[in-house]
Amino acid sequence: MERNRKVRRVLAAMLAANWAVALAKLGFGLLNRSASVTADGMHSFIDGSSNILGLVAMTAAARPADEDHPYGHGKFEAIASLGIGAMIAIGMVELGRMALDALVSDRHPEVTSTMAVVMLFTLGVNLIVTRVERHYGHTLKSTLLLADANHTLSDVYVTLAVLISLALVWLGYPRADGVIALVVMVFVARVAYDIIRQAVGILSDKARLDVTQVCELTLGVPGVRSCRDVRSRGMEDSVYVDLKIEVDPHLTTAQAHEVADQVEEKLHATYSQVVDVVIHVEPAPPQLSKASS
Repeated sequence: MERNRKVRRVLAAMLAANWAVALAKLGFGLLNRSASVTADGMHSFIDGSSNILGLVAMTAAARPADEDHPYGHGKFEAIASLGIGAMIAIGMVELGRMALDALVSDRHPEVTSTMAVVMLFTLGVNLIVTRVERHYGHTLKSTLLLADANHTLSDVYVTLAVLISLALVWLGYPRADGVIALVVMVFVARVAYDIIRQAVGILSDKARLDVTQVCELTLGVPGVRSCRDVRSRGMEDSVYVDLKIEVDPHLTTAQAHEVADQVEEKLHATYSQVVDVVIHVEPAPPQLSKASS
């Protein structure tokens, strides 16, 4: 719950910063008829929208486990990340439309010193936002904050590209505005792909732990004869593991249970992100038992 509150506080702060940046870019882009600046402003506006999506998702993810969701509601965070990726993809289509329109109509944006100052200021804000979100994303192990940090980082590169386009337009190359907007579209597509791939990995229960390493740790526990069928899934900070171990068939139920407890303790000690371990204890085959005795 404390982690959830911290993530929401970070998202709320980033929302204010992103929308302040978006309003500045959109205003100057529309006033000066610059496709690249307007596209950049739209990208920043999507940043703010993704923060709202994240706040809603984290509120849902904070709910404790219940009968309908025995593993908790943590995956709502991954669903929000998937939504962010989808929003970026939608913005990418709009960027492409504006870029092609600028090239076809050969519009000439008016470049002013005020516009350049605004773009440099928003660049600085985005760099700070990215650094803060990435720091708390790693500290709190939040896929949502890390996804949003990558989203904002894309805004940094977009702004740099726009500054280059403004310089080229000022030097007498008006079509650079549309060309740079197309370049921005390609970059944004890459960011959307990375975010969606990570979210889909979580939602599709992609393995979170290395099977070989888990088996090596498990076999290091006295009494374990073999380890197999290791499965892991979940979020980066909350991983669920289940596996099967074989023990001496002559052990009592209590003794076999003690071995399983030791395996569980070792996995928890090695992987801080593991929140639950389910171990199925089976008797080792007679030949394995004789060979080891």
